[in-house]
Amino acid sequence: MAKDKTQYSCHDCGASSAKWLGKCPGCGAWNTLEETIAEASGAARHRYQSLARTQAVTTLSEIEAADVERTPTGQPELDRVLGGGIVEGGVVLIGGDPGIGKSTLLLQAAETLSSQVKVLYVTGEESGAQVALRARRLGLAGTQLRVLAEIQLEKIQAALAAEAPAFCVIDSIQTVYSDQLTSAPGSVAQVRECAAQLTRTAKASGCAIVLVGHVTKEGALAGPRVLEHIVDTVLYFEGDTHSSYRLVRAIKNRFGAVNEIGVFAMTERGLKGVSNPSAIFLSTHGAPVPGSCVLVTLEGTRPLLVEIQALVDSGGPSPRRLSVGLERDRLAMLLAVLHRHAGVQCGDQDVFVNAVGGVRISEPAADLAVLLAIQGSLRGKALPSGFFAFGEVGLAGEVRPAPRGQERLKEAAKLGFSIALVPRANAPKKPIEGLTVHAVERIEEAIEVVRGL
Repeated sequence: MAKDKTQYSCHDCGASSAKWLGKCPGCGAWNTLEETIAEASGAARHRYQSLARTQAVTTLSEIEAADVERTPTGQPELDRVLGGGIVEGGVVLIGGDPGIGKSTLLLQAAETLSSQVKVLYVTGEESGAQVALRARRLGLAGTQLRVLAEIQLEKIQAALAAEAPAFCVIDSIQTVYSDQLTSAPGSVAQVRECAAQLTRTAKASGCAIVLVGHVTKEGALAGPRVLEHIVDTVLYFEGDTHSSYRLVRAIKNRFGAVNEIGVFAMTERGLKGVSNPSAIFLSTHGAPVPGSCVLVTLEGTRPLLVEIQALVDSGGPSPRRLSVGLERDRLAMLLAVLHRHAGVQCGDQDVFVNAVGGVRISEPAADLAVLLAIQGSLRGKALPSGFFAFGEVGLAGEVRPAPRGQERLKEAAKLGFSIALVPRANAPKKPIEGLTVHAVERIEEAIEVVRGL
């Protein structure tokens, strides 16, 4: 018997090589090549087809642009992340750590949708009895929800053709395999091929498909990086397994905004949407404490109020800089700006900064709140009750405006905050009821305003 020919495929970009190389020839990543069995060219010749219907060259203005209809899932927070609901023929990839709640959320959404449209739930990691047991535990009737326990791609496609559902969940894509490939389920070739075939099926039939994906220990989706390019929407499930709160973040969305987040609370009856997520990220202090400053940040289109905590303590010969939820390099830069332009010395101090609630803040508008929290901890003086701030701080000490400043101010005023420190460019043209706004242009002005409060 002839020996199967092997090749090495990159699990990041999918590029292949005849021999093992330390560095991928396609994307340049190190140690990403995995051994796979090369497929016969004859078998693969007819597998690749266009996802969209072939059409002649047309002027852009002549193409009819119709808006896509959305079907709500019955989970308002999930609909927010998706851009309003599921789209006909859309493919969603949702990834997250094991046990974080991916299957629970999708089972709840499938149950709600089954009362409106035909739904098929395909499980490759559990038996039908296990899915039924979870449904009973969550209090779901499941009278109209169809379930299939299968991992072979061809049988799943046959079930989709026979059932003709409007919504389908594949849990998970790493367990599905195709007979046309000889590699094991979860390998680069199998994941890439199965995802492409299911996407093609979704586009041809109009069935919205949700693929559940595993993640690596670094938190990225397992499998080839091309997987994220094939699908329409990529969602990440975030959160600490020891906490009851979960965040669903949109990384890619062809039908809505990216970086949109949905907040859920894990209960005995499954995942429940949190209508006021700012309450999670604000600590409850009996009285104002030094080193605490409230920030109004933007997550997608939603303004969120997050408490930034700072602790400045006497350091040893090598002072530490530690930040949780914020970039550490940016913290070092802000400390240098605080020293140079505001005269606040922290060079011999340990500085710890934390964003309450486990949220990750990546936007630069958090700079001003971080500096005010550090300054408050160093002086041992608390900011007044109802105070919040936002704004980017440059290396020259200038305070730059943040996008959508008016929405941030209105959201804070709605939640009962009364004192704002913002960049001058974000100052409201019309007074906001119950809100006193201090507009500044430089970090020195901001420090002086705070000392006078």
